[in-house]
Amino acid sequence: MAKNNEKMVEQITSMDVDFAQWFTDVVKKAELVDYSGVKGCMIIRPYGYAIWENIQKDLDARFKELGHENLYMPLFIPESLLQKEKDHVQGFAPECAWVTIGGENKLSERLCVRPTSETLFCEHFRNVIQSYRDLPKLYNQWCNVVRWEKTTRPFLRTSEFLWQEGHTMHETEEEARAETLQMLKVYEDFYAEALAIPAYTGQKTEKEKFAGAEATYTIEPMMHNGVALQGGTTHYFGNGFAKAFDITFTGRDNVQRYPYQTSWGVSTRSIGAIIMTHGDDNGLILPPRVAPIQLAIIPVAQHKEGVLEKANEIKGELAKRFRVKLDDSDNSTGWKFSQYEMKGVPLRLEIGPRDIENNSCVLVSRVTREKTVVSLDNLAESVQEALDRVHNELYQRALENRQNRTYTAKTTEEFLELAANKEGYIKAMWCGDASCEDELKDRTGGVKSRCIPFVEEHLADTCVCCGKPAKHMVIWGRQY
Repeated sequence: MAKNNEKMVEQITSMDVDFAQWFTDVVKKAELVDYSGVKGCMIIRPYGYAIWENIQKDLDARFKELGHENLYMPLFIPESLLQKEKDHVQGFAPECAWVTIGGENKLSERLCVRPTSETLFCEHFRNVIQSYRDLPKLYNQWCNVVRWEKTTRPFLRTSEFLWQEGHTMHETEEEARAETLQMLKVYEDFYAEALAIPAYTGQKTEKEKFAGAEATYTIEPMMHNGVALQGGTTHYFGNGFAKAFDITFTGRDNVQRYPYQTSWGVSTRSIGAIIMTHGDDNGLILPPRVAPIQLAIIPVAQHKEGVLEKANEIKGELAKRFRVKLDDSDNSTGWKFSQYEMKGVPLRLEIGPRDIENNSCVLVSRVTREKTVVSLDNLAESVQEALDRVHNELYQRALENRQNRTYTAKTTEEFLELAANKEGYIKAMWCGDASCEDELKDRTGGVKSRCIPFVEEHLADTCVCCGKPAKHMVIWGRQY
């Protein structure tokens, strides 16, 4: 058996040598994706899609518990519809893909392949909202969207990706703002409770907010190498879209009013976050609550009498509570150990003749590789405890990585030095001027504002860039 620091999968590049190549090796070797003949698009293989299904299941339950309903909108958006909200269309124009021919005929109006669905929802809301009694409208859809990315990487930036997009309409500004923050908290809880990923949450600056929004809020987990990944966003639109699309309702005072709107979304990029937050040089490490296989059962000396029978018996019992895989193939035991390590299975169960004699088995954690001998009596409880430990260890490890890679800068010189020599987040004060964001990004080769956290520290009185009075503490970092 490999020691804790021994590399078991030689085909995977070490993350310390080349993190980008490590990521590519992992998504290929673990059979999460394959490359497609369609430029910028990926094939999500069954194992990768199973992770997404578990993400869907978890998030969908959280949405429905709060009263949201699923529906489905068209794939295409007529150009005239998209043009109704000026800021929105300008924000997405560089990424839009257009359909100009249907069959053999040129279309009278171009159709945009949806980059997001605010305009489609608005068209529908105009038809179904007449009175305050029709509010709130709490909708969500699971779908694909297309954004014509120049540089693509599986799960992180692809021209087509899968996501959920929530769209809601409310009677009052207060309700809509509360919805925006409530859904950000849903995302924060989901990342922590299901993905074992801690994250900063806060408001995007004006420069970084979503096109057409009055306010954008974000969840910003840090990857293992100190780079940020925007994990999900929620947007408060006010009634700008409602006015553009002439969506009105009769209020409680019998006066025509505009409703207030939100939208929010999480995509398959969350799988990229799992890979880059938890993975190691042996491949994936999947958080138990979304892992397609939570427990791999490996029979040891399976050719000996009674071993496979006992392994199948254990599988039958554990499969009632967990997602279990019994590998009874003729591959070597060592190969199986390496295979399930690479695929990130949180827990391995080894059972052999001696274990059966002792009414026990061995549980091995993917995170620590620690081996624990447990009784076959109350085995399900032991497995649950071990899976919970894996989750907690992953979360704590990610939290420590973020703490160790978060720095503070009070002067421009400190900021530039940290950006040049450290990988991670920088906390620094900001005056609120977008020109300072641009200058810091240019001088550091890509460090951008990630968010204004809800709880701000007073690090200095002046902006780290221009020296003017500071308005906010901002978390800065490079991003995927």
